[in-house]
This record gives sequence, structure tokens and C-alpha cells, in this order.
Amino acid sequence: MLEFENVSKSFWTGKQRKVILDRASFRVELGNSLGILAPNGTGKTTIINMMAGLEKPDEGEIRKTCRVSFPLGFMGGVVNKHTARENARFIARLYGLDPDYVEAFCRWLCGIEEYFDMPVGTYSQGMRARFTFSLMLALEFDIYLIDEGMPSTTDVEFNRKAGSILRERLQSATVIVVSHQAETLEKFCRSAAVLRDGQLYMFDTLEEAKRMYDYHA
Repeated sequence: MLEFENVSKSFWTGKQRKVILDRASFRVELGNSLGILAPNGTGKTTIINMMAGLEKPDEGEIRKTCRVSFPLGFMGGVVNKHTARENARFIARLYGLDPDYVEAFCRWLCGIEEYFDMPVGTYSQGMRARFTFSLMLALEFDIYLIDEGMPSTTDVEFNRKAGSILRERLQSATVIVVSHQAETLEKFCRSAAVLRDGQLYMFDTLEEAKRMYDYHA
């Protein structure tokens, strides 16, 4: 379970205070994937980062009683001066997993050949995205966080392999995905919420959420 209780978050933009959440309370139970519809610029990435524990709320409490992933494509845990091999083994130890397995899995999936033993700081954006995506799939979570603003990869073979593994993983896992497009949520979620003016409106079905979202668009 992942639960927000009276969570507030805002930023000072230099001109005004931008409210992301205003005393929001909701719960995501395992087995009930959630989609969040939100216009661009409303704080989708901030909410995902709070769920992952990368950002703290200003007020309120976020409780987790399960394993929640870092956001798909997140680079924060990866050290640029270290190789993919070194990063994979370090992250494995951090999560109490077998470093040999995590290294081998990432090496096979991301397919960057000799670059796997070179510093991550030398990678192209596409190579970095493939490595971090591979790293996340090497670790098994109860809830996977997907931000539509995550880095993408144009490598067809990688997309085929990674997509197949992700689909298999999601059959037994729960997903929270944030997007400004309902079509993105249809692949993952039945229930959905709409983020607007700092409020999160929860709905039992994606169709109900879409109606509210389209009405205010």
C-alpha cells in the first residue's frame, strides 16, 4: 500500500507560489493500478518523485508498506564517473540483491556492448536511458512508477526486449502512471485520478476521469 495523508507541496517560482498538492489524501492498494491525468506544468513529476521518496512533502505524511520503484528512467541513483558495471553492482548491494545477477541482467538487456565498462558520463542520452531502464527491470518492485516525461529510447531491439519484460512484470505488479494524455493510461490502468489546482480527484474508472479532464481542458 502507498498512502498520502493530508499531503501539501508547493514551490516559489520567483513570482508566485505554485501549488502542486493541497492537503491531498489518497491510497493505492496493491493490485489496483492508478493513472493520474494532469495538464503539463501542474507537477506530475513532483508527485511521482514524492511517491518514490526523492522529494519530501511540505506537510502531511506519505506511508509505504511495500516496495516502490524509483521513477522509470530516473538517473539520480547512477554515478556518472562510474561504469554501468560498477553502478549496477552498487545498486544491487543497496537493495540486497545478487550483484552478479543484476550486472549480467543489465549487460544483456541494455546491449551497449563495450560501453558497459566505460563511465556512464560518456553515454549518449539514449544509452543512459537504456541502462537506467534495465537497472529498474533488474530490481523487482510491488509498485512501479511511470512518468510520461521520462527519457525515451529509439533502439528497436531494446524496446522489444524491455517491453516484453515490463509487460510480464506488470501482470503481477501495480503501476502508478502520470500523464497529460488519457491514451497513455489506457495501457496500464482501470481507475484514475485528475490533478487540478492542487487537488487530486479520484475516480473508480478511467472513463469518469477522462470526462472531468476533457471538460476542464
